[in-house]
Amino acid sequence: MNDWTNLWPVYFESIGQTLWMVVATLVLGGILGLALGVLLYTTRRGGLLENRALFTVLNVLVNFVRPIPFIIFMTAIAPLTQAVLGTFLGTPAAIFPMTIAATFGISRIVEQNLVTIEPGVIEAARAMGSSPWRIITTLLIPEALGPLILGYAFIFVAIVDLSAIAGSIGGGGLGNFAISYGYQRYNWAVTWLAVITIVILVQVAQFLGNWLARKALRR
Repeated sequence: MNDWTNLWPVYFESIGQTLWMVVATLVLGGILGLALGVLLYTTRRGGLLENRALFTVLNVLVNFVRPIPFIIFMTAIAPLTQAVLGTFLGTPAAIFPMTIAATFGISRIVEQNLVTIEPGVIEAARAMGSSPWRIITTLLIPEALGPLILGYAFIFVAIVDLSAIAGSIGGGGLGNFAISYGYQRYNWAVTWLAVITIVILVQVAQFLGNWLARKALRR
């Protein structure tokens, strides 16, 4: 039987580790994914920065990385993580592959939302002499802001899932808590505590995402 007096500190530490992994990955992967998604959209045929060679390389790269199951991806790039961070174990080391995986996932969501923007609006801006950078920052991203926020809320849920997987193989967080103190010790109460905590985190994030998206769509 596990001693809950000793488990509660581990549980709260695990929540902190999960939040650190998720927030850091969402910020870093969100910025990089946004940049990559905009590049995918603007370099495609007929785009603001049409460049078929660059688009093909980026498109193939995204399609190559995205289908790889994260647990395999994380272990496959462990030598790279070791080279960059000096270790492939622990919470900081988990954030590195999580950020890479999130970047490619977010880039496709960004691209798909930008594609829905009416081309005529972009052509009108170009006819008025707006630079590509100005069109991207003052037209494309603001026009797609509502759907992008919903997309990022969806990605938050996916990143929580990644953090649980990372935790199960040495990354810390609620995944490690559920496996090490629940599954491996046959204490299902611990496992379900981790599950309920993750569900609450996801529900709060989804509620916040929906609220922000409604705000953006009503502006």
